Amino acid sequence: MRPLAARDLLQVWEQGEGQHPVDRALTLLGAGCPESSWEELVTLSVGQRDALLLALRELTLGSRLDGFATCPECHGRVEFAVDSRELRAANEVEREEPKLTLTSEEVEIRFRLPDSRDLAAIVECGDAEAGRHLLVERCVLQARKRGKEIAVDGLSQVAIEALAARLAEADPLSEVSLDLRCPECDHTWPVMLDIVSFFWTEVATQAQRLLQEVHTLARAYGWREADILAMSAQRRRSYLEMAA
Repeated sequence: MRPLAARDLLQVWEQGEGQHPVDRALTLLGAGCPESSWEELVTLSVGQRDALLLALRELTLGSRLDGFATCPECHGRVEFAVDSRELRAANEVEREEPKLTLTSEEVEIRFRLPDSRDLAAIVECGDAEAGRHLLVERCVLQARKRGKEIAVDGLSQVAIEALAARLAEADPLSEVSLDLRCPECDHTWPVMLDIVSFFWTEVATQAQRLLQEVHTLARAYGWREADILAMSAQRRRSYLEMAA
């Protein structure tokens, strides 16, 4: 894995601007992990994918994630900061996907962890329930009750909920929840941290800044975009100050 350089940021932004978040995540990883094939990236579990995205962001922008949320009680702005190194350490998952099983209501279920292909498949589902059902269909490898195989449609709601809990336990970075407290009204509530959306917003902001820098320096000195992007950030800032 390598950090995203200025040229990488612009290329990733240009390629991913019109993509679905599932594809954006893979576009980011493809640029940061040239040693990995597309097949290797697309078959990572969601938690493994997001662990790599956190690591890529650390290399590119640092480990501190600064964000904000709106308090659902008083609608005030609540700022928060998270260290991605601590997130990854607390929710570390194995690279190799294990064979996973659980037993619920006498039903033995063998399943795999969802990956980007599964997320892409449920994008077109009309509602959350349909998406959940399709995800269960794709990830359950076998279900047996008292030695006899049963169809996925035969799983009870209790078994499906147990499966969802087991998936979250086995792939913890697939769902990262932060406990926030509003300093104004003291209300506490959980917020899901979507690393794909978080990282992509930062990439888009960085890309717009870089385009502005290229525009300013190209007008001032007549340099090519490739030459400007090849400069270090510090050198670009120095030239921008002189051009101003």
